[in-house]
Amino acid sequence: MKSALITGANRSIGLETAKQLSKQGIFVYLGSRDLAKGNEVIGTLTEQGFKNIKAIEIDVTNADSIIAAKNIIEQEQGKLDILINNAGVLGVNPQTATETAVDDIKAVFETNFFGVIQVTQTFLDLLKKSDAPRISNITSGLGSLTLHSDPSWKYYQVKAAAYGPSKSALNAYTIVLAYELKDSAFKVNVIDPGYTATDFNHHSGPGTVESAASFIIKHTLTDENGPTGQFFSNDIEDESGISPW
Repeated sequence: MKSALITGANRSIGLETAKQLSKQGIFVYLGSRDLAKGNEVIGTLTEQGFKNIKAIEIDVTNADSIIAAKNIIEQEQGKLDILINNAGVLGVNPQTATETAVDDIKAVFETNFFGVIQVTQTFLDLLKKSDAPRISNITSGLGSLTLHSDPSWKYYQVKAAAYGPSKSALNAYTIVLAYELKDSAFKVNVIDPGYTATDFNHHSGPGTVESAASFIIKHTLTDENGPTGQFFSNDIEDESGISPW
């Protein structure tokens, strides 16, 4: 049975992604900063008939927490097939370029950017033991510099000096990571689930968590001929789903 780790998975898109992966026969580690909250979710899922999902404590801003989670998965699975770096924070609002405190911007980068790097580097050895390792970094359309520079883009007026740049940086890191792993079995991509109604945005988005999770999984469970180093967005109307960087 393949195994997957999803960070920030005790609610919203992460949780729905865990459920859908579980239904496909994959053992899912539901990452949560608070293990009690994660186990509470697992209790509900168990009542709903889910069997192959387990809560695991992981704070992507805490190296010891990440290593502890890695050790648990290594002991139980021996490897990891899928890593979905989903944990993220929005940060304070509003986020103007002229007035947002540097510490507030750093706090967002700590989770959205440096946290992803810490988790990825820590789990790389376990992923290398998989026959078909997959890394999906969950990004946002707000991380696209091309779209942000286009006044005709429907979200052009949505600017956030901490969140947007943190996702742009994540996109850039993913390109480098995918390049370094291009001659291996790895597939490494960034995936934007689209503007989705979640607690994250006070349920203001038009998309559903079901659609968002399905899109993430579609571009994660790719075969050996699948793309790597690509940017997919559920908000792109083109059938390919490929977003400009």
